[in-house]
Amino acid sequence: MRFVIELASINVTTGTGGPFAAAVFETRTGRLVSIGVNLVVLTSCSLAHAELVALANAQRAVGYFDLGAPGMPDHELVTSSEPCAMCFGAIPWSGVRRVLCGARAGDAEAIGFDEGPKPKRWIAALEQRGITVVRDLCRREAVAVLRQYKQRGGMIYNTHRES
Repeated sequence: MRFVIELASINVTTGTGGPFAAAVFETRTGRLVSIGVNLVVLTSCSLAHAELVALANAQRAVGYFDLGAPGMPDHELVTSSEPCAMCFGAIPWSGVRRVLCGARAGDAEAIGFDEGPKPKRWIAALEQRGITVVRDLCRREAVAVLRQYKQRGGMIYNTHRES
């Protein structure tokens, strides 16, 4: 998690994207398969969230669209913040078996991001599909990166909340 939080911090300080990062690891060995940082503003693409970038990179690295396919080692997604609605939707189809989160969605919302209409029982929904969720890993450090982004005047994008 600290590695992923450091990626998010570098993304902020270099001005290459938002305050979010993710990585995919083989669960048993801890081998890094891929990384992803938020590239929404840099690429002008609302889909370029850190989790989606990391998952796409991992699938390319292993040469298959399903990280949970038979014969494949178990994979986990480590993300500096809980997934937004879009990233939540992608997780079941990615094939990862575990999601580890730093900051909470409310922490991202506290600096102005809109995390979207995610189910209130999102963890239970993933666990029903055999995906374990672990929250609050190094949460304080992850929240510090969010705050750093806000203090540096980082763009808060896609804020389409209903009034």
